[in-house]
Amino acid sequence: MSTTGHHETHLAEPESGWTRFVPIVGQLRSYEPRWLGRDAVAGVVLVTLLVPAGMAYAQASGLPPITGLYATIVPLLVYAVVGPSRILVMGPDSALAPLILAALVPLAADDPAETIAIAGTLSIVVGLIGVLAGVARFGFLAELLSAPVRDGYLNGIALTIVVTQLPKAFGFSVDADGVLATAGAFVRGVLDGDTNGWALGIAAGGLAVILGIGRVTKVVPGVLVAVIGAIVVTVALDLEGRGLRLVGDLPSGLPAPRMPDLDGDTIASLFGAALGISFVAFADTSVLARVFALRSGSPVDSNQELVALGLVNVTSGFFQGFPVSGSSSRTPVAEAAGARTQLTGVFAALVLCVLLVVGSSTFRNLPQATLAAVVMAAAIRLFELRGVVRLARIRRSEFWLSMAAFVGVSLLGPVVGVVAAIALSVLNFMRKAWMPHTTELVRVDGLKGYHDADRHPEGRRVPGLMLYRFDAPLFFANARFFVEDIVGRVDSAARAGRPVDVVVVTAEPITDIDTTAADALDELLDDLAVRDVSLRFAELKGVVRERMEASGLVDDIGRRYFARTTGEAVRTWVEESGVSWTDWEERAVGSDEERP
Repeated sequence: MSTTGHHETHLAEPESGWTRFVPIVGQLRSYEPRWLGRDAVAGVVLVTLLVPAGMAYAQASGLPPITGLYATIVPLLVYAVVGPSRILVMGPDSALAPLILAALVPLAADDPAETIAIAGTLSIVVGLIGVLAGVARFGFLAELLSAPVRDGYLNGIALTIVVTQLPKAFGFSVDADGVLATAGAFVRGVLDGDTNGWALGIAAGGLAVILGIGRVTKVVPGVLVAVIGAIVVTVALDLEGRGLRLVGDLPSGLPAPRMPDLDGDTIASLFGAALGISFVAFADTSVLARVFALRSGSPVDSNQELVALGLVNVTSGFFQGFPVSGSSSRTPVAEAAGARTQLTGVFAALVLCVLLVVGSSTFRNLPQATLAAVVMAAAIRLFELRGVVRLARIRRSEFWLSMAAFVGVSLLGPVVGVVAAIALSVLNFMRKAWMPHTTELVRVDGLKGYHDADRHPEGRRVPGLMLYRFDAPLFFANARFFVEDIVGRVDSAARAGRPVDVVVVTAEPITDIDTTAADALDELLDDLAVRDVSLRFAELKGVVRERMEASGLVDDIGRRYFARTTGEAVRTWVEESGVSWTDWEERAVGSDEERP
């Protein structure tokens, strides 16, 4: 896309007041008539991908293919009104499909209507969680899923999708839940001779076309070519008569709004799955929105994005749909086709409505195996192997976190797996904050400031003084570690023949202190007093000092022992103790003055 195109899409100033919650108002105010043709063409092009992808992801979610179109039309229209992103495309997503399937399987019966009702309720619960979280300004929660854990989670999801679609690609079905059970049932089916050769050929050919075209060009939708090719081959060779399963005629007409009639126990049983789906949907949508906003120079509002996603899912549930999110495969297609605003989604939704009213038999000869190929192609793109290999090379701890998330999703299932992935992200953060990097600082000749003794073993220590740095906020989880680390270093120095009289905490990295940490500092003062060692601080942030003041620690330590800089703390100790210490900078100045 040209630079001009980018400038064209962000001329309007960000909206304020009530219009901030209805971004389409701002888009229409700045809309230029010459964009109308581009949005219309992009909408028509987008339909060629929306139809097969929507039906495929519905089937992968355990729902009738028609619900995939319902879950495409309504989100496109709703997001066009409330969505802050200019060209983000909403709809069914491959990463959500196994999560939805795992939530539906324990509750769904053989009745498709009941399954659709459960999926609709799930979508409404997901949407309400999103709206409430956005209003409460919880948009930052998307950042809880760290990159390594996110990669592991996506790899687990991708494996789950591929394994569950393999039986359909081979032309038969299995009755099993979970990756291991499904894989075992699939192998038994192949060994028992259940494979339909035509289905396997159609699926393999479709997969090759989608992936092959995707490598060559982004302009031609590989999915469209695969779908048309499969329909032509099916009709020409009369493959329906050879046992090939087809999509068949879709129900004619548009979905009527309805409130799913389910009891409170069912709604409660869906809540855990809804939380996981909400988190993944928003994480994917927020990343996608941020990427395309940066391309166009538009602002990003994570909280408004969360509200919009919630409203999209609520309305999707009312119109026989299921949970959706921003699409990483269809949004680039809209951009490449020349989309300028959300009117692209509106045009696409209108074309889909026409297809449902007068063209319900358009896809009757589309093989189910082709839909499996569409889903598998999307899953293959989800695999993030380079990142995992990079982690193994650069940081082994994050590599194992990624692998743990992968195994958790693969073996425990996507719903439990996503909760485990989030927990791993939080625990990884807690681990780093619980036992952060600590070091003793030394003076290195020729370098300004004070530096890590572990990295500079040649550095010099001021006699009787230990400069100690703690690279984290002080709070309940690491307060004990802080105390034990300082006392341990003081004792180790004494055993090494370097007795310590004063410990100066160079506190610039300490951004906060809670009451538990304040109490721990009281204990530290007692522990050091037993060793005839005093505690001082340097570079303490104002807010941290205020909290220490409130707890009485400043008076206990002594107000004069809070230095503005580390250098000031060192000079104070040298002057009051009379230890022999000459800084290299002072020696350098003296040498210059002695020169003739």
